[in-house]
Amino acid sequence: MKYGIVAFPSKKLQDLANTYRKRYDPHYAKITPHITLKDSFDASEEEIQTIVKQLDELAAKYAPLNIHASRISSFFPTTNAIYFRIEPTEQLAAFQHALQEKIPYGETKHVFVPHITIAQKMSDSEHDDIFGQLRMTGVDEKDTIDRIHLLYQLEDGSWTTYETFRLSGAE
Repeated sequence: MKYGIVAFPSKKLQDLANTYRKRYDPHYAKITPHITLKDSFDASEEEIQTIVKQLDELAAKYAPLNIHASRISSFFPTTNAIYFRIEPTEQLAAFQHALQEKIPYGETKHVFVPHITIAQKMSDSEHDDIFGQLRMTGVDEKDTIDRIHLLYQLEDGSWTTYETFRLSGAE
């Protein structure tokens, strides 16, 4: 089964992202706006039990994550994805690094760039038009995320929560 680890921002930030995702993200109905902490990976039922224990340990060690969605950016020319850029912090980088070390499943496809996708899978011309418009709108939202989620993928391609972990530590 395919799994992933994400952080969901507050409802306010999700609602803001969804105002764009409804129009520009074909995955809108498949998953709630999120920050991907670990790309999707395959794991057996036994491996997932180990992963759940490791996530419990990590969540007990780390404090809630303070994030700042500071601007609208794009992964162009690599991909035509547009996103809310989450300012990198030492805390977020340390947490993500610890997560990769503790849960070495799957391959790391990209360098960790904290973000919330708001548009993707567009043609080059669509991307240029939409990106130009959204950059003028901008974003400036601060949030605290106190939970991370282990998700699994359903047969229809949508994602649902397998288990939630409350960040309750001091780091």
